[in-house]
Amino acid sequence: MFKLKTLFAVVLAVAGSVSVAQADTLENVRERGVLHCGVTTGFAGFSAPDSKGEWVGLDIDVCRAVAAAVFGDASKFKAVSLNAQQRFTALQSGEIDLLARNTTVTQQRDTALGAIHAGINFYDGQGFLVSKELGVKSAKELNDASVCMQQGTTNENTMADWARGHGITYKPVVFDQFNEVVSAFAAGRCDVFTTDASGLASIRISRLENPDNYVVLPEIISKEPLGPFVRQGDDAWLNVVKWTLHAMVAAEELGVTSANVDEMRKSASPDVRRLLGVTEGAGKNMGLEENWAYNIIKQVGNYGESFERNVGQGSPLKIQRGLNALWTEGGLMYALPIR
Repeated sequence: MFKLKTLFAVVLAVAGSVSVAQADTLENVRERGVLHCGVTTGFAGFSAPDSKGEWVGLDIDVCRAVAAAVFGDASKFKAVSLNAQQRFTALQSGEIDLLARNTTVTQQRDTALGAIHAGINFYDGQGFLVSKELGVKSAKELNDASVCMQQGTTNENTMADWARGHGITYKPVVFDQFNEVVSAFAAGRCDVFTTDASGLASIRISRLENPDNYVVLPEIISKEPLGPFVRQGDDAWLNVVKWTLHAMVAAEELGVTSANVDEMRKSASPDVRRLLGVTEGAGKNMGLEENWAYNIIKQVGNYGESFERNVGQGSPLKIQRGLNALWTEGGLMYALPIR
């Protein structure tokens, strides 16, 4: 009995130490002086190195915004490149502080992996990319097709469920690395590429030699809400990341941009004044400086600015806002009140 009690005490002590370690993310990040942000191995528009080797994209802007909120400097982050299999392990182990890597929020991921999502920065859905030479107009015509996809993603199960429900047979061609999937499809090793529709748009424009020879089929077969994850058990850090996203959306709702943010600090609007720290309180609530959101908007921009330059009409992808438009414009983007 004594040994069992001793073992139980040790287990509790270890669990307690892990919990304490996880609960100090904000302090650890500050002491280190740089945010470790998990990103993809290269996904144009979302997280990929540019011609100068600097990481850019919609997800990278989440890294930059959190760095701006914590340090007042959006450049104080390190992009840690991860594939789909590595991403949650890296978060659980403490290798990264934040996972900002086009990751679908699911019940299993939010409850069973020691991680929790901190919001949605892109509403997506799984689709299909094919060569026009295949001669199909609908995914329902893909019976007996070979389908390229990445292992360890929600795409595998979603594809299997959809095909079973529509009585379609297919040959899965599965790879560990996203770049391997792209290369295999480009080389004609499979008839179809299935992943999130945003990914298909990115691949078509940035990775295929003749983009006009390919088409994204009209079917969207799943809900794929994408967003950043943090470790469970660290509410203070969850608050920082969650409210960073809300600040970017709130800024767009209120008409605050990187260009006018200094002038908007003179606004009489109570909502604008709270957002920008003129009226104090929001920063103190999270252990941040009162100008945390001002720094985000000044250095990164509001959500609309980030969307347009990375994946929207100001980018090669030219993705329509759609579900990612503000709620006042028919979309799902809605900032919780900062007050």
